[in-house]
Amino acid sequence: MLCKKLFFLASLMCAVIFYAQEKPFWKEIQEFKKLDATEGIPKKPILFLGSSSFTYWTDVNDYFPGKTIVNRGFGGSRLLDLIVYADDLLKPYHPRQIVIYCGENDISTDNPSPEEVLERFKTFFAKIRALYPKVPVAYVSAKYSPSREQYWPRMKAMNDLIANYLKTQKRTAFIDITKVMNDAHGNVRKDIFKEDMLHMKPEGYRLWAEVMAPYLQ
Repeated sequence: MLCKKLFFLASLMCAVIFYAQEKPFWKEIQEFKKLDATEGIPKKPILFLGSSSFTYWTDVNDYFPGKTIVNRGFGGSRLLDLIVYADDLLKPYHPRQIVIYCGENDISTDNPSPEEVLERFKTFFAKIRALYPKVPVAYVSAKYSPSREQYWPRMKAMNDLIANYLKTQKRTAFIDITKVMNDAHGNVRKDIFKEDMLHMKPEGYRLWAEVMAPYLQ
C-alpha cells in the first residue's frame, strides 16, 4: 500500500512539473529566476517588461547613463502572458518605475479587438497597483512594424485607448514612439528595422531612447 501511495505521489509530481514546463514561456521565466539568483537584483531598478522589442534591447543600460534598468522582456509575449506571470515578473524587483512594451503581439496573434487588449492591459495594471500602489508606470506605444502593416489600424486604436486610460490613472505615462520612427514624409522608416521588418536595429533603439529618456525616473 505504501509503495502504491509513493508511486501515485511521484506520478502526480511528475505531471505537475511536466504541466508547468509546458506552459508558454515557463522556461524564460525560470531563466529570469536564475539570473536573479546568480547576479542579484539591484536596489530599486527601473523594470522593463514586455515582448521582443525589449528582449532584443540587450544593451539598454548603455542608452540611459545613470539609470539602472532590469530588462525582463521575453520574446513573443502578450499582455495575457504578463498577467499569467505577474507575480514572477513583479514581486522580486521592488522597482522605482515599471516600463511596459506589450500589446503588439496580442493584436497580431490572437486577433482581439483593441477594446479587448485594453481590458488585458487594465488587468495587468491592476496587478501592478495591488503590489506597488505608488510606483510610476509608463507604457511604450506599439510600434508600426512594416511586416505587420495589416494590423496598424488596430494597433493605433489600441494605442489611443491605452493612452486615454492612463490619463485617468495617477503616476502613469504614455510614451509615443511612433512619430520618431517616421521619415520626413510621415512614413515608417524601414531602414531602422532588421530583415524581418519586425525587430529593430540599434538606430531604432537610439530613436526610442531619445523619446523615452525624459520619462525615466
